[in-house]
Amino acid sequence: MPVSDVDLLLVAQIRRGDEAAWRECISRYEGRLLAFVDSRLRNRTTSEDVVQDTFMGFLVSLPNYDEQTPLEAFLFSIAAHKLTDVLRRQGRRPTMPFLTGDDSEPVGEPASPTRQASSMARSHEKRNLRRMVLEEGLRQLARTWIERQEFERLKCMELLFVLGWANKTVAETLNISEQAVANHKHFVLSRLREWVAQSGARGIDVDDLR
Repeated sequence: MPVSDVDLLLVAQIRRGDEAAWRECISRYEGRLLAFVDSRLRNRTTSEDVVQDTFMGFLVSLPNYDEQTPLEAFLFSIAAHKLTDVLRRQGRRPTMPFLTGDDSEPVGEPASPTRQASSMARSHEKRNLRRMVLEEGLRQLARTWIERQEFERLKCMELLFVLGWANKTVAETLNISEQAVANHKHFVLSRLREWVAQSGARGIDVDDLR
């Protein structure tokens, strides 16, 4: 399935930090993602958490987004991984192949959009697994900062690690010193290294996020 110009424009705007584009992305896909996840979990609260984690995962992996992949397929692939994680934590296993938004078409059907999503997921499986621990660490840090209203640090994380901006650009945008930005970056990387060490994961390079 060719990637639409609308998708490419939306992703480009999100990469530039366009909040309106980000809201449009959520508005466009949140309902479908929630229906997909809740049809498997049958728990609205948990399903909403999975969808929230899916969008956070999208932001974290945005620098690596392959523009040959339809945005919808990319989001549903992330959601499928998140859903699998939840089912495993609950001691459950999927009883049927995950679908990607259209329950009439199973994963694996030739020439279907869902087949493309499945193939993309497999091709990126190792990278996704490697980044899973980092993503969880970032998510927990973000939740802590929101609770403590440490919004400057949260915004720095978004600009540095999600959008990939340089320290100087972040400093100018937030009207803070470059040293303050460097301090925020150092704090985040240090916490993530601790998180990786505590998780017992191997082969996780925190510096991938630089």
